[in-house]
Amino acid sequence: MAQSSGAELALLLLGGFHSMVDDVNVELAKRGHKGVRPVHEFALRAVAAGADTASELGRRLSVTKQAAAQTIAVLEEFGYVDREPDPSDGRRKRVRVTPRGHELMAIGGALFDDVRSRWAARIGPEQLETLEAHLAELTERRSFTAEDLQD
Repeated sequence: MAQSSGAELALLLLGGFHSMVDDVNVELAKRGHKGVRPVHEFALRAVAAGADTASELGRRLSVTKQAAAQTIAVLEEFGYVDREPDPSDGRRKRVRVTPRGHELMAIGGALFDDVRSRWAARIGPEQLETLEAHLAELTERRSFTAEDLQD
């Protein structure tokens, strides 16, 4: 087998990510969650774990406060979060996940698990676990998981 270039590897990794996300997004749309992007679920998980301001959400997602504020606005428009006054500072609004947002997180998590199971059935569970272990090692410095959002 000929050795792939770095660019080809990057495209394969990106393709794998998009393959998973596309499968999940199709099913989410069928279940009443059309227009959801991966960042929406990551942001919801961060908010549920305590990132209840744009500044904190930006830190957790490694994006600017402005990008986090835009994500919050979209989530609010979709009904996944709402804002309530901060009891200690009336000028500040705190973000919280709505029941619809919790529903999205539960469905999204289960759908990603389904995709992972299909991949395991296709290439073998051991091969998939090896792939995950190698990717975790290679991306150690930039690793980002749902659990990281709960720190």
